[in-house]
Parts: sequence; structure tokens; C-alpha cells
Amino acid sequence: MTTHEISADPPHTFQVDLRGLVDLLSQHLYASPRVYVRELLQNGVDAVTARRALDPGAPGAVRIEATGTAVRVTDTGIGLTEPEVHQLLATIGRSSKRDGLAEARKEFLGQFGIGLLACFVVAETIRVVSRSARTPDAPPVEWVARGDGSYTVRTLDVAEHPEPGTSVHLVARHGSEHWFEAATVAELATDFGALLPYDVRVGDEPVTGRRPPWELEHAGPTARSAALSAYCQDTLGFTPLDSIELDLPLVGIRGVAYVLPGVVSPAQRGGHRVHLKGMLLTDRAETLLPDWAFFVRCVLDTDALRPTASREQLYEDETLAAVRDALGDRVREWLAQLATTSPERLRRFLAVHHLGVKALALHDEDVLRTMLPWLPFETSEGELTLDDLVRRHRTVHFTRTVDEFRQVSAVAAAQGMAVVNGGYTYDAALVEALPLVRPGVAVEELDASVVTAHLDHVDPAAELALAPFLATARARLDPLDCDVVVRAFQPASLAAVHLDDRSTRHERARAEAESEADDLWAGILGSLRDEAPRARLVLNHLNPLVRRVAGLPGPDLTGVAVEALYGQALLQARRPLRPADQALVNRAFGELLAWATPRLTQENDR
Repeated sequence: MTTHEISADPPHTFQVDLRGLVDLLSQHLYASPRVYVRELLQNGVDAVTARRALDPGAPGAVRIEATGTAVRVTDTGIGLTEPEVHQLLATIGRSSKRDGLAEARKEFLGQFGIGLLACFVVAETIRVVSRSARTPDAPPVEWVARGDGSYTVRTLDVAEHPEPGTSVHLVARHGSEHWFEAATVAELATDFGALLPYDVRVGDEPVTGRRPPWELEHAGPTARSAALSAYCQDTLGFTPLDSIELDLPLVGIRGVAYVLPGVVSPAQRGGHRVHLKGMLLTDRAETLLPDWAFFVRCVLDTDALRPTASREQLYEDETLAAVRDALGDRVREWLAQLATTSPERLRRFLAVHHLGVKALALHDEDVLRTMLPWLPFETSEGELTLDDLVRRHRTVHFTRTVDEFRQVSAVAAAQGMAVVNGGYTYDAALVEALPLVRPGVAVEELDASVVTAHLDHVDPAAELALAPFLATARARLDPLDCDVVVRAFQPASLAAVHLDDRSTRHERARAEAESEADDLWAGILGSLRDEAPRARLVLNHLNPLVRRVAGLPGPDLTGVAVEALYGQALLQARRPLRPADQALVNRAFGELLAWATPRLTQENDR
């Protein structure tokens, strides 16, 4: 017998464990049992939409009743025949919305054929009674499904369900009764369905009928702004700093982006509230806007975006990418409009969210040009915009870290140098990009050697007279890998400044790690030793205290005073003290007190 003649087993059909599938839905697909109300609403709304496609004048209503142990949802939709019940309700993954042309499917909310199974998360049984509007001669049909995977189907007398449409009855699963309480069902139906286009009621209370403020006419811009702000307070729980309307028909978006009133971290992903054709899809959409737009939260309705199978997030595809770009462009337009028409509103916004705009400006030259006159930076001349700074200086220096800025800002300002603190997020990169939008401006990174070069040298005769003092000072600080020099600089009130560059700090960190490492790592770290970099204590010859210290008798008191100046310079620069620095500062101040105490005692005895 040849291979082709070998008989094959007949094909088998997949078996589905409904209990296991319900557990999968409840534990992994859906975030909460609350979604069962959304699935019931969705089925009702889709049924009404399908009937309206056949008869535009057909009634469009969904009614929900809750008793605490049961829920019934009735719609005036297209209904089902008995064959459709077997085909659509009893076949997992089959959806009536899959039939027909793709264009027609766009009108429906659900397209996965698993929504009704979500009800088993909270229900013990599901009973569906339906009569078809498409086939009016067909009798009503009843479908009853149980959590064990079994179901029954029977036809009913027309008198039991005389009108076209569907009624879904749920009986609560033990332990899920709280999801069937009338107040809970009303709250969930309002949350999910408030923007739906049909008449939805829970009992006698309407769920729909209140159009969102962006779809309404208002008395004027002020009234419209107040309505949008009030909607944000009711929906998102905060009063926005500003509102950005989103009317983007090309990508199927209408809604509002609300500017947060307080500072948020760029790492904090936004929780945007997204409705799909009026039905709430999620209030935690995180990928709707570009990462740089972390300062806004959106409430919008869309007919273009695709939901995931759980309908609790957005499907990442080309459409979502296009929407993300379009929303980002809209926020950019709003910023440009503020810059030209509402400077005071822009200042208030930047006072809170300048970090987000800096992130955008770093990647968008047009935004950088627009926002440059407004973005605040910490500089050696106070808080200024880069535009203000380049009007005063053709060369702009910047530091990479906050510590470097604190070391040099006071001295640099007194020497007429413009220094920007680039230690904050995005600032160094933005300063480096400055020549792109302001040609002719030079940007240079600042380190300790550059600052020292800008300080005036002391008169040679005076420096020669200071030689013994400098020898004592250098001997005292040499164990700390710190050199001592004397310069004359402003402000004269500053006695000393401690300067070191990144290579110096790197070598210091390496040495500390080497001292704490085992023999193997100590050898590796030792091979990385850099002999060149040393910190520098720059003493100000214009400062009276320095001149008095330089004239102290004896090397002991002089050395203690130099150590005290070293400690003071570290503290003024707000540098973290190493254990050796901490010990030196404590000893120096203690010895200074010891030198002063006998003198005070002698004066008191007179």
C-alpha cells in the first residue's frame, strides 16, 4: 500500500469546556465582572442598529430591569429565528456582525461573538427570548443556556413575545448577587451607555439623552468653556487648566483633551476615556496620545478605532497610529495658538507643564521655535527663557548636572558668563539644540577648568608672598586629592569655591569603590585609575576672611582654617560629603572652637 492509499481518520470537532472558558474570560480577558452590563447593552444596541438598517423608522429602545437576583434586558432590535439562535448563540466565536459586507459591520459595536458569554461570569443561567423582524412569520424562540455548557431551544407562541426584538434574562450566580442590585446596574449602565444614540432606561430612569457638551451649541466661548470644564469635573474628577477640543472627522474622533491642573510625571501613562460609537470602551486607554503629551487626559468618541477582544483597550494598528499623530498635531496647534493669542494662559500652562513641552520641543524643531521665547530654564542670572539669555550673551554655557551648576553659577555670573543648569530632564539637550533655531549663538559645555580660566590671577608679588600659606594649604588637602589655588573674583563675599569636573568625580567614585571591593575587583578598578583629575579649592583673594587666614601665625592654625574653608565650600555647593570630608569638617570646626575657647576664657577673666 502506497502512502497515498493509507486511509485517514475522519476529521474531529474541537470540544469546548464552557466552565473553563468562563474562567478564562473572568480571570484573563475581562478586567471586572462589571462588563456584563456593557455586553448586554452592546447586544441590544447592535440589534437595534441592524433593524434600523432594514427599517429606519423602527423603534430604538433598550430597557433594563434589575431585582437583586435577576436582570432582564429587552430591546426593539432585529431579533433572531430558531436557526439563527443555533448558529449565533450556541457557536462560540460566531457573530452576526461578521456576516455581510465589511462596510456594514462598521455600524456595530461588537464583532467577536463572545460577548454573551461574559454574562456567565455573574449569571448561573442565561435565557434569551427573541422574535425576528427580518422574518416576521417566524415564531418567537427561547434559548436557555447553563454554566455547565448545556442549552435548550424551543419555539413559543406568538402571544408570549408578540413584538420583534429580544429579551435576555439572567439569574445571578451564587456570590454575584451584588452585581444585580438595581442601583449598581443603573450606575454601570449610565457609565457605559450615557452617550449611546438610542433610548436606554433602567427601570423608569433614562440612561441616555444627555448629549456631551462638545456636540451642543452654547451661548458663547465662555459658556462653552465652562460647560466643557464642568463635564471634565463630572467625568474625570478634576477641573482642567484648559480644554482642547478634538474635532477630527478624518480619523473619526470627536471629544476634548483636558489639560491637567497639576504636575505629573512623564512616566505616568494617561488614562483616557474612549467611547466607541457612544459605548464606553475604556477609561484607561494608555496609548491614545504621544508619550510627550502626558499632561492631557482625553474624553472622546470614535467610530474608527478597533477594540481588542475584551473591548477594554485599543488595538494597536495603523489606524491607532494615525489617530495618535492627529491628536498630537492638535495639541501642537493649541500650543501655537496660545503663544500668539493668549500669552498669559500659556505662562500659566508652562508654569505647571513646561517639562512636557520641553520633551516635545526636543523632537520638533517647529515647536522649539514657537516655544523658545516661553520655556523657563534655571540660569546663572535667575530663571530665564533661552531667548532672553541669547539677547544678552552670544555664548551660552551649560552644565550637565545640577551639582556642577551649583558649584559654578555664582562665580560664573559674577564673571559675566551665561550658564544654564542642564541637570534637569531635557534641558541640556535643548540648550545644545539652540544654534539650530538661533544661528550665531555659540553653546559650550562648562566645567571646572573653564571657570578657573575666567578668574583673575593674583598680582605676582602678592602670590609670591602667599607661597608659604599655599604650601601649608596644599599639604593639608592633598590627602583629599584636592589642589589649592588663589584667584581674585567676584563676588568678594564668597571666600572659596570647590570645583571638580566629571572625570574628577569619576576617579573619586572609583577610588571609593576600590577601597570597599575584594581583591579581584580592587585589581580591576585599580587598572582604571586616572592620575590626572584632581578637585580644586579656589580661594578668593578679594575676600577679607581669606586674607586674614593667609596671615595666621603657625602652620597648625592655618591648616585648620583651610580645612574649614574647604568644608564651607563643599556645603555651599551642596555636594554630598564623603566620610573623609565629613570627618575633616567635624575636626576642623572642633579645633577652631578649641583655638577660640582659651582666648574667650582669658578675656572673661580680665
